[in-house]
Amino acid sequence: MKRGAVVEEVSAGRGVIHFRLNRPILAQKLLEQLCSEPDGFGVKSELLRHLQGGRTLVEFSSPNIAKKFHAGHLRSTIIGNFIANLKKALGNEVIRVNYLGDWGMQFGLLGAGFERSGSQEKLRTQPLEHLFEVYVQVNREAECDESVRSAAAEFFRRLERGEDQALALWRQFREITVDEYKRIYQRLGVHFDHYSGEAFHQHQTQNVLDELMTRGLLKTTEKGTAVVDLSGAGDLSSYATLVRSDGTSLYITRDVAAALDRKQRFGFDEMIYVTDKSQTVHFRQLFHILLAMGHQWAERCVHVAFGLVQGMSTRRGEVVFLEDVLEEARSRMLNNMRQSSTSKELEEPEQTAERVGISALIVQDFRGPLMSDYKFDWDKVLQAHGDTGVFLQYTHARLCRHARETYSCCDVSPLVDSRSVSVLQHLLRYDEVLLQSANELQPRHLVNFLLTLSHLVAVAHRELPVKGSSAAVAQARLCLFSAVRSVLANGMRILGITPAYPKHRIQHLLRN
Repeated sequence: MKRGAVVEEVSAGRGVIHFRLNRPILAQKLLEQLCSEPDGFGVKSELLRHLQGGRTLVEFSSPNIAKKFHAGHLRSTIIGNFIANLKKALGNEVIRVNYLGDWGMQFGLLGAGFERSGSQEKLRTQPLEHLFEVYVQVNREAECDESVRSAAAEFFRRLERGEDQALALWRQFREITVDEYKRIYQRLGVHFDHYSGEAFHQHQTQNVLDELMTRGLLKTTEKGTAVVDLSGAGDLSSYATLVRSDGTSLYITRDVAAALDRKQRFGFDEMIYVTDKSQTVHFRQLFHILLAMGHQWAERCVHVAFGLVQGMSTRRGEVVFLEDVLEEARSRMLNNMRQSSTSKELEEPEQTAERVGISALIVQDFRGPLMSDYKFDWDKVLQAHGDTGVFLQYTHARLCRHARETYSCCDVSPLVDSRSVSVLQHLLRYDEVLLQSANELQPRHLVNFLLTLSHLVAVAHRELPVKGSSAAVAQARLCLFSAVRSVLANGMRILGITPAYPKHRIQHLLRN
């Protein structure tokens, strides 16, 4: 390493090399990039050129129909959205798929239960609440009544045979549920390119079974089930069951059919599944079966697993539904805002509270490794200071107060102080963080980068005033703050967080 225009000093220490960059060149080069193409900063770095491009299919959220959106599906929804956003930001074509749980024996139970005690009138007025009541009741009855279990099995067989009356009821349940889910996705800022489900692939399962049979991969056990041997030794010490003894298909059978259909239809280069860690074995078996069938592209299929959230509750008690969580987040955030002495300055308080509350939920979820379980704490989640989503939004709002536009910065000489350089050096790491996030499909690296950036710029904002400074110094600092705001907003969007205050709506919260 030699001294030159970029490197001013070099010295060797014990096991380390120290070098000092030319601060004006650092500021000039970095801010030139950010001013000329703010949305391309980081994502178009040479460091990311080797990443696989092409078409990425991400399957996430995937709730069960005929049920209200359970809070447990929040993690899959926001993690999958982050992965899709990241891949898109890095230049991939992204297909977002919501693979609904719309088939299986549970619909036998629900269908049989609805035929016994369901009400079309209640289905029109309180659709998901009524379906939930019916499902709970029929499950209770099935535990002690063999005839109910038999009726459920028969209803599911009617579905698989394509009987009109059973299918009409199932379609009604599905349409009601999807409409409700779309409303909640809109609140979360999540969208899908394709809604699919197990039912769509049900008619393709026989083709899968035929191919497995032709390849000699499908075995029939003494119990009458059809399985694929995964042991490698041919002794069935490890296997996956694809058909029950009564001839009905299983979840994994439909997943194989879905994967084959997607490859043919979308021609993806990689496919990413986002579910909780309890399904790790399921996806290992799925990928094994696809490879055994000769589909080498299964090596480019990935399961992103995540842990459980513990202790998520509202003031009314333990949470069951996601909408309860969103309402609680908005309510608590709105209460915090109203306690501010200058709350009358706030525009659109309901919308603001909703966006900040959702930001808080996302950052809380993304701070640690996805596989880890974590304990949910409302007080920590909604803190205005510290490493929270609320703090990210407040920092963005503060920067918007000064940096409402992108400033061209000609003279960077005022940005050689230690505070400015600390911010600039941290901005330089953005592409490294994106690379690490892409390689590991983990959001915590980006979250920690943005939180550290927010802390650094908070100190800089305090110690590097714009007001009262000379024109050249003020212009340089405005350019720096504008650059930080741009990177902060871009990073938040990748995480799935919508910057709530494009101009000056929550300045009162920053003063308190």
